[in-house]
Amino acid sequence: MTSENTKGYTTEVRDLPGWRHIYSGKVRDLYEPFDGPADQVLVVASDRISAYDYVLSSTIPDKGRILTQLSLWWFEQLNVPNHVVGSTADDGVPPEVEGRAMVCRRLEMYPVECIARGYLTGSGLAEYRESGTVCGIGLPEGLVDGSRLPEAIFTPSAKAEVGEHDENITYDDVTGMVGDEAAAQLRDLTLELYREAERIARERGIILADTKVEFGVDPASGIITLGDEVLTPDSSRFWDAESWEPGHAQPSFDKQFVRDWLTSAESGWDRASGEEPPALPEDVVGRTRARYVEAYERLTGRAFS
Repeated sequence: MTSENTKGYTTEVRDLPGWRHIYSGKVRDLYEPFDGPADQVLVVASDRISAYDYVLSSTIPDKGRILTQLSLWWFEQLNVPNHVVGSTADDGVPPEVEGRAMVCRRLEMYPVECIARGYLTGSGLAEYRESGTVCGIGLPEGLVDGSRLPEAIFTPSAKAEVGEHDENITYDDVTGMVGDEAAAQLRDLTLELYREAERIARERGIILADTKVEFGVDPASGIITLGDEVLTPDSSRFWDAESWEPGHAQPSFDKQFVRDWLTSAESGWDRASGEEPPALPEDVVGRTRARYVEAYERLTGRAFS
């Protein structure tokens, strides 16, 4: 079947026995059980890929499986409560999506993208060049693209509708949205998670430059709980530690091949045109898949098959 999201683009979603489709994002599809625990959802990661706020017509083979398996691995490494109930047929995952799906507890999600940065790049670098700050946090002078920060910082953003940019906000904005106590917990949990994950990645020769996570409250326990995906190439910026060289953009373990091709003369696509991007060439699809696989294998120490 097909599903049209709030921004009007249509995605193909699976009919899954025992589960009712309720929502599609850029990559993930959510289902609720027809007959089963009302506090559970099925989260299915597709092979869709997005760039510049568009979901592309091309897909990246195995991308959803890589994202799911890497998230599951990270959930096991981190000492933070998470929403995963299980990921096998015994847990209720339909065989059609086993390997790319998780049964999860429903959470009351906070309207905040919780971002931790240990390095300066991306939108943080753009703000720093203008004002010397990132999300209102003052940083030392003389930093360049790829500089390691003196300590990791919490730089939240407000969740946007699918197809729109998240908006960087200050910590004071977060307290206004969720209250002082919850804001402090979200900040502390995000930074704790980042520091632990940064250490684990560095031991494997990978730099975790920044990451975006989402939290919600588990209604049954009242505990703030980690949800969605965690520490994948879609939600995090991973760099090769051996080739890290501040002063320019660093190659990332993500969809950089896709972004580079779309903005090249070869694609013939104008970002300002309002037209959807063209289909990706096979070599761009293949190199992007290989980059995701490499991130998975280097981080987990497991072969992807």
